[in-house]
Amino acid sequence: MKKNELRINETLCALVDEYICNCEPVSSRILNEKYLKDVSSATLRLDLLKLEQQNLISQPHTSAGRIPTISGYRAYLKHIEAEHAQVSYPRMEILRDLLIHHYKDTPRALHYIMQMLAKETDQLSFVAEPEVSSGHLAKLDVFSIGEGKFIFVMSLDSGLDKTVILKCDNELTEQQLRKLVRYLNDELVGLQVYDIANRVLVEMKENMENSLLGQFLLELHKAFIEISDFFIHYDGSIKFLEQPEFDSKENILKFMNLIQRQDYLLNTMRNHDVDAKVNVIMGEDFSYPEWVDFALIYGKYEVFGIPGYLGVLAPIRTDYRKLIPLIRDVTFTITNTTKRGMIVPQQETIA
Repeated sequence: MKKNELRINETLCALVDEYICNCEPVSSRILNEKYLKDVSSATLRLDLLKLEQQNLISQPHTSAGRIPTISGYRAYLKHIEAEHAQVSYPRMEILRDLLIHHYKDTPRALHYIMQMLAKETDQLSFVAEPEVSSGHLAKLDVFSIGEGKFIFVMSLDSGLDKTVILKCDNELTEQQLRKLVRYLNDELVGLQVYDIANRVLVEMKENMENSLLGQFLLELHKAFIEISDFFIHYDGSIKFLEQPEFDSKENILKFMNLIQRQDYLLNTMRNHDVDAKVNVIMGEDFSYPEWVDFALIYGKYEVFGIPGYLGVLAPIRTDYRKLIPLIRDVTFTITNTTKRGMIVPQQETIA
């Protein structure tokens, strides 16, 4: 790359870093004094003009400084990508210990990790729970808890257990329930949860629609559909709303509307699920003009081989230098720690 191209890229990165830090249009004087001390003011002004012509920065007012455009942010992310390898989150051992300590209750461990992410970033963090539909059923248990209520416990071959409470209008004796559980295990164990929910149980209940078993299968089908769905959990202190982007009621409402569209966010993450360790969705990627000023920064993790997503939702003006390596390290730690056979529960110390 030519020397002048390197200098122009450095100018763009300096402008974006300064704007992220202060949320004010950046003047050439500030860039000269803080970042590009060896560049003459005339050369710097010329470089800023070139960046503007490339639609990487814009000037909100005639006498004001410049701010990055969406294209400018994207170019900035490419320029700083190589630097992420030099950054690592220093407290991964805490996360590993957390996952090991709660190895029987992964959702709780993920909840604690989400809280940590919100605290570290001062943004709205989220965890999309593992997509169990890709797992295989290892065992199904059903327990009556009275008054037509049953607990379904679905154990997956990955080691995860999912529990759902559902109601069934028909009374079953203990003997009938035991036979039913034995029959269902014979038919369903070893099959993928997705196939059980979307094909096998559908066919089974259609063939026994008016029978006692048919009614029970209807409830069981609801249970499998429920555990197959992703659900996004959010966590964040009031501090993230103190950012200048949320000074207007209009922007707050736009952001709230975005986080309520779980189906849209999940589909967006799936559709942009590329080989990158951390993905960034911003601007026109959202397909809705009211969300162009926000960014979705996320990574894909696996718990016992079952995938999920984790990251933050933030204004487009956010600290990518910190967030991308942090999310990368957290998702890697979750995946690496929960690989099958990796977790070894710590022995309790006997006093």
